Amino acid sequence: MKIYRSLDELPVIPNAIVTQGTFDGVHVAHRTILNRLKQLAGQYGGETVVMTFDPHPRTVLFPDDHGLKLLHTLDEKIEALRNEGIQHLLILPFTREFSRLSSMQFIRDIIVNKIGTKILVIGYNHRFGKNREGSFEHLKQYAHTYGFEVEEIPEQDIDHVSVSSTRIRKALEAGDVATAARYLGRPYAIHGTIIHGKKLGRTIGFPTANIEISDELKLIPANGVYAVQILINNRLYKGMLNSGYRPTVDGMTYSIEVHIFDFNEDIYDQIVEVRYVDKLREEQMFRSVDALQNQLQKDKLHALLKLQRTS
Repeated sequence: MKIYRSLDELPVIPNAIVTQGTFDGVHVAHRTILNRLKQLAGQYGGETVVMTFDPHPRTVLFPDDHGLKLLHTLDEKIEALRNEGIQHLLILPFTREFSRLSSMQFIRDIIVNKIGTKILVIGYNHRFGKNREGSFEHLKQYAHTYGFEVEEIPEQDIDHVSVSSTRIRKALEAGDVATAARYLGRPYAIHGTIIHGKKLGRTIGFPTANIEISDELKLIPANGVYAVQILINNRLYKGMLNSGYRPTVDGMTYSIEVHIFDFNEDIYDQIVEVRYVDKLREEQMFRSVDALQNQLQKDKLHALLKLQRTS
């Protein structure tokens, strides 16, 4: 996949089959669009182009809204789109000036003149341009004028619920990582660097790796204990993760810690991927460290059962 970070970098692409959007999460509805893109590219002898934005438009349009959390960092989104077999990824810097482009300007100047789009594929109810004025009807109107085709992909439902990045965020914020995985089409994952902690887990037989997330906009599922898979050096391990304030042993400092089953290697400063499989329980305070240790033994058995079903 070739990556461009401005319109000036983009070469002439014959029969460009294009889609555009934030693509946060690259979930099942997004992948329906991407699959159609690839199908049309094969049919017309064209090449697939995804146009997305950095930073996320909401961080520019609503800078005082600190509640936004994202399913993907930019690097994660790039990797997800690469895995989908997209040929060209255009990452446009999203600025206040860019947000003021009218839908007509966006279509004429970017979709047509800069990219040379043959077919534009969009998701259901997609909006674009200044004040989100652009719509599918808008696109159909201008498609005839500027000589491109436009196709809208219907809503994608799972369990009679329309899949969207917003619904996935809400599921994760509630700790419902299993539902999020159904909507994503894969387990939700975080990437982080292993850092030194207080090593309290070692004293009770459950050593943990502390994970530092570098992107403050990355969404971390609700506090609690989870069954997880951990990817280290291209090998997948089983484990359980706790996120929160460790009320029994600390209660003051937020941390994300993972106990990796049957693992005893030095991985400090390495970047690992953690995939959330299911939630085991809420974070809670125990009367003693012994009580915590007993619960962790139960958690491990529970986690192994959950993880066995995903093998």
